[in-house]
Amino acid sequence: MHLLSDPSTRRRPARRPRLRSLVMMLALAGLGAGWLPAANAQSLLALYEAASAYDAAYQAARAQTESAQYRAEQSNALRRPSANLGASVNRNEVDSPSAIRRGNTLSQVAISGKQPLFNRANAATIDQAAKSLEAAQTDLESAEQDLIVRVAQAYFDVLAAQDTLGFARASKAAITEQLAAAKRNFEVGTATITDTREAQARFDLATATEIAAENDLRVKRIALDQLVGRTGVDPKPLATPVVLPPLNPSDADTWARQADTGHPLVRKSKLAHEIASLEIDKAKAGHLPTVDLVGSIASSHNASVTSTAAAGTTNSANLGVQLNVPLYAGYAIQNRVKETLLLEEKARNDVEAARRGVTQATRQAFFSVQSGQVQVKALEAAESSSLLALEATQLGYRVGVRVNLDVLNAQTQLFQTRRDLAQARYNVIVGELKLRQASGQLKLDDVRAADGLLAR
Repeated sequence: MHLLSDPSTRRRPARRPRLRSLVMMLALAGLGAGWLPAANAQSLLALYEAASAYDAAYQAARAQTESAQYRAEQSNALRRPSANLGASVNRNEVDSPSAIRRGNTLSQVAISGKQPLFNRANAATIDQAAKSLEAAQTDLESAEQDLIVRVAQAYFDVLAAQDTLGFARASKAAITEQLAAAKRNFEVGTATITDTREAQARFDLATATEIAAENDLRVKRIALDQLVGRTGVDPKPLATPVVLPPLNPSDADTWARQADTGHPLVRKSKLAHEIASLEIDKAKAGHLPTVDLVGSIASSHNASVTSTAAAGTTNSANLGVQLNVPLYAGYAIQNRVKETLLLEEKARNDVEAARRGVTQATRQAFFSVQSGQVQVKALEAAESSSLLALEATQLGYRVGVRVNLDVLNAQTQLFQTRRDLAQARYNVIVGELKLRQASGQLKLDDVRAADGLLAR
């Protein structure tokens, strides 16, 4: 136990840090943490718009969705007429003593067409293509929601890293002042070497923490720059005073019901089930006949004369109805029907699994946000208490009833509390976006709402 721990031997220090110095340190922490808006800071909405035009994963999902409409149009061609043009030229050479003519040239041109009249398999294929187009659109919705969450997460990760670095620098500055005071007091004989060594140890630890915080901020900035396709992105901090909006609706069951009906994954699984049901109809259609309207127009020209054919042009046309009735396919149709029945059962179970999964994820996200909001309130109270505790410890140090280590501990507690409070606020904002994503309700308006919490 060092000398200053004994009240009988403790002497009044020659010089003590003033409360004014503390206020300056706290102001430095606020400035370094990004509480004041930068001149050229970018908003969350602006960076999301930049990311939507740059992100490769989102652009790939958009291209995939846009291609689905052309795939659906290919299926629609099954109900439309088709026409073909055919032409041929044949030259026949006859080398025989009895031949009147030794050669002739026959030219033919024909146009044939077909219009389906009855084909249940084609009708099922067209309906499947339409539902596949809807499923592709749900994939794009999921990609949009994922991009929103990724941009918001990267955005607030940078803000959190800035806060951590700001608090680390402010803590280091405060510890530096305490270290200088401890050295002065030891030189004049009003404190022991223990105070100096404790302050030096805290200073070395603060230096290491600052280096780690600088590197973490650098990494977070690179990730955000890469996501939005820009360099030197500077996010806007939260507006002060920070007021986080309450959850609306405020109960988990309502969020779960919304997820059960509106989540893109649930809707996609339901569409997959409907497609599987149509596949059963298509398989059963293998037993049914098909009816087509067929017709053709042909023209042939014989350029020479033989003993059996005269030179000239012959035109012909025909129009009719063609019926095809399947008789036997080696049990291929029956086995295909059995296969599709089992695949339809699988798709039905996939729907139930998707509903359960999104419901569970939504409830977890809801309680995570709810817990985060309570944590923010608790940390706000802890911040006020830590500030009062630090002021009291500083006063006790000035009158000689507290030692240097007590001041260092109080300062560290305040800076850590403010860092945790800022991180908790960011977690609540991003968590609410993730909650809306989990319930399938995340839209661009939610980005605007989160952007409204930032400094102007």
